[in-house]
Amino acid sequence: MSILEKIIQDKKKEVQLRKTVLPAARLEGFGLFDRPTVSLKKTLKAQETGIIAEHKRRSPSRAIINQDGSVADIVAGYTAGGAGGISVLTDGKYFGGSLDDLLLARASTSLPLLRKEFIIDPYQILEAKAYGADAILLIAAVLSGEALRSLCESAHTLGLEVLLEVHSRAELEFSLDAGADLIGVNNRNLKTFEVSLEISRALSDLIPDGVGKISESGLKTPDQIRELKNLGFDGFLMGEAFMKTAQPGKALSDFLKRAGE
Repeated sequence: MSILEKIIQDKKKEVQLRKTVLPAARLEGFGLFDRPTVSLKKTLKAQETGIIAEHKRRSPSRAIINQDGSVADIVAGYTAGGAGGISVLTDGKYFGGSLDDLLLARASTSLPLLRKEFIIDPYQILEAKAYGADAILLIAAVLSGEALRSLCESAHTLGLEVLLEVHSRAELEFSLDAGADLIGVNNRNLKTFEVSLEISRALSDLIPDGVGKISESGLKTPDQIRELKNLGFDGFLMGEAFMKTAQPGKALSDFLKRAGE
């Protein structure tokens, strides 16, 4: 069993348990549930740099990345440092995140927030809305075409945008009609965790006009960002490059200064 298959197996159990602890009707009564959302797609289009800066404590591939910084300080630093959006990992077992992290992020920025999670059930979309997200991540590798379309529809009904993550031409082609607002090309193979920018290069021309184009994972240098912008990418999801430092917000700011040179 691959690590991705194990994560999804555990996530199914977790979601069923969460439904019993906090029913959907209660989530719909949360104060943030009726909050107007901010478009991640439009924000990135309007911004020069397009960095979606990520809060990420650890991962299966890197173990501990940053366990010390507070969510509020890191997100505020990202906002001041020039981020176009914020990604918050909410998986607990494998990434050390939580929905409380999303809530603290919401209290610390007016930028659009992406709930980065292994979403397999509409209940998790209700959670995202209730805890202040503006967009959700869907992963083509773990969902059928029918499930992608259904979850996209559920998100749009709540005013949330969808970043649909793909890792191959086959995943992109079978998921194009799902209705996602943004397509994210993950440069990391979720089964082997190997990273290659060749994936973004290969898929860039295959993403239709009108859909936000995001490159994810393995991004470390301003030259990579410049190259990908020339290929038509609107946004760049980056976490480890900043989170592995003592001051992620300053690391982002310094990175953007170098990118502008």
